[in-house]
Amino acid sequence: MTKYLEETNIIDYSNQNIRDLAKELSQNYSIDTEIAKNCFLYVRDNINHSGDYQDNITTCKASDVLKYKTGWCYAKSHLLASLLRANNIPTGFCYQRLSCSEYKKDIYCLHGLNAIYLKDYGWYKVDARGNKEGVNAEFNPPIEKLAFEIGENEFNLPEIYHKPLDIIIQTLEKYKSYEEMINNFPDIEVGRTDNKA
Repeated sequence: MTKYLEETNIIDYSNQNIRDLAKELSQNYSIDTEIAKNCFLYVRDNINHSGDYQDNITTCKASDVLKYKTGWCYAKSHLLASLLRANNIPTGFCYQRLSCSEYKKDIYCLHGLNAIYLKDYGWYKVDARGNKEGVNAEFNPPIEKLAFEIGENEFNLPEIYHKPLDIIIQTLEKYKSYEEMINNFPDIEVGRTDNKA
């Protein structure tokens, strides 16, 4: 379980701003479920989803997501993991392969979310991408209420990764504008879920 508490250059929870926020979000709570919910709500509701807002900046590192208050789903999952790991709550990364036709017709891409290890429930998936019309992700363990239901030609990657997939980091670090991102969303071949993590 310790690998789900690791700090990396992307999940950089030693950053003072992240440490301060993690402490603030947990100071009135003692149970991991309450702390996790507070962190989830903060990231879901206070950090823009770059696609919804068409923000022309691409963040990747958790501290940058907090600094610029925006991120694609993947980047928001990096910040949530940092806040939770700073509070000693094991957190991993999960992915779905979904239709991304709201951005471009007939394309698929990976969608990033988190799994949190809660003492009373075990692994619990949450999606902090941000709610909007037609999207209503919630935190109500043990019931999972994610942003998207799996449809035709869509699937969940089966693993809970302890660090973000390489293809996610490479994409976020390479493509900086909104237009670049919607033309280069990370994706994997159908049936291939052996990405390195």
